Amino acid sequence: MALRAVVRGLSELCITAGILIVLFVVHLLYWTGLRADSASDNEIDRLHERWAAAPRDGSAAADEGRAGAPSRREREQRGRDGETGPAGGAGERRAGRAQQQPYRDGRSFAVMYIPRFGRDWSKPVLESTGEQTLRRGLGHYTRTARLGGKGNFAVAGHRRTYGDPFKDFPRLRPGDPVVLTDGDTWYTYTIVKRPYRTLPGDTGVLDAVPAPVNKAAAPFTGPGRYLTLTTCDPEWGSSHRLIAWGRLDATRPASEGSPGALTR
Repeated sequence: MALRAVVRGLSELCITAGILIVLFVVHLLYWTGLRADSASDNEIDRLHERWAAAPRDGSAAADEGRAGAPSRREREQRGRDGETGPAGGAGERRAGRAQQQPYRDGRSFAVMYIPRFGRDWSKPVLESTGEQTLRRGLGHYTRTARLGGKGNFAVAGHRRTYGDPFKDFPRLRPGDPVVLTDGDTWYTYTIVKRPYRTLPGDTGVLDAVPAPVNKAAAPFTGPGRYLTLTTCDPEWGSSHRLIAWGRLDATRPASEGSPGALTR
């Protein structure tokens, strides 16, 4: 009788533990995803409302945003400056004015689109990479460059849980566009390499000119306007990081509509 009671007790404990594990998995896969998707959508809605309410100067936007490749004169000037990517002129003046309004911690300031992840994929970008911030979207590393600015604009996102924003990160390939808008300008970055796998301590990947521990993986050789995306690896772990780098190739005033990378 005593043995039977022990066996029955262990069975009940196993069943209870199994139910708790299932509930925990459902919480991770379903509930956190629902909450994160809702929070992300709310952030994008608030951004659109904020942008719609902000005063616009159409002539200034037209002057400050440019689409397509830079002129030969601009390329020659960048060559003298040791810089790659769109630069100089009115775009630089806009970046200077933007510095007067720093990104606010935990607040969204842009929307990112990655066509490789699906036509409907879009996520808000918020300032800082704190836990609460990443539950509402992607997080901008505060010590890195501003969107479209000189240096390295670096962004982190969850691989799994909280909406799985970077679930398909390993699918990124050279030539893939990553498009962002701050409500005034569209910025199109282009991925230059397949994702690079490294350890969490490899913080050089966030430098103004990315400098990974594995020097052979370095994507650029000089100053420019770059994008770094980071997420955890493996898919359900965090022992390593996956890194993807891009270069700013084009800007476009929001008043001219979405860039071609989002309309194909």
